[in-house]
Amino acid sequence: MVSALSLRRAVRQLHRGGLVAYPTEAVYGLGCDPARAAALQRLLELKGRAAHKGFIVIASRLAWLEELVILPRDAMRQVILDSWPGPVTWVLPARPGLPGLLTGGRATLAVRHTAHPIAAALSEGAGMALVASSANPSKRPPARSALRVRRFFRNNELFILGGAVGSLPAPTQIRHGATGAVLRPACHTDQEQDNP
Repeated sequence: MVSALSLRRAVRQLHRGGLVAYPTEAVYGLGCDPARAAALQRLLELKGRAAHKGFIVIASRLAWLEELVILPRDAMRQVILDSWPGPVTWVLPARPGLPGLLTGGRATLAVRHTAHPIAAALSEGAGMALVASSANPSKRPPARSALRVRRFFRNNELFILGGAVGSLPAPTQIRHGATGAVLRPACHTDQEQDNP
């Protein structure tokens, strides 16, 4: 588990509008406050990522995700809730007013109610949902260790919250919130499709 001191430092970094690398269910993620367009822009620049791709957002509380997206009211709602907290990301209608860099200009946003203990602790400590983009330069394989993150991103103002990634062998499955269709299978290894 992560130390309380490291967690506090990571939370301060987020509250200042900075970037944090942290372990998730399968790989390290790069996170920031999803409401800060400047932080989103820095994250895109750090990765060399195209702005139209958007991001995944995770949270330790369902209520924080519901501030960003609209859950369906039909039978799919229960399907989604039954998969959470857990390693399934759902693409749902975005609430109005979200930064275009967050959604990639789409009317949807990919979100996950995470069960990973460190990712959840970071969200809980920060008191908000977090961006969760894979910790890798564009077109490179996602980092699965803090050491790999450091090698990818040298001399950057990035706080790395060390810890073990989860047991998934590859990034989480992404599904469509209206139909349940699988948009990215769990065996997919290219985390660049953060928000299909």
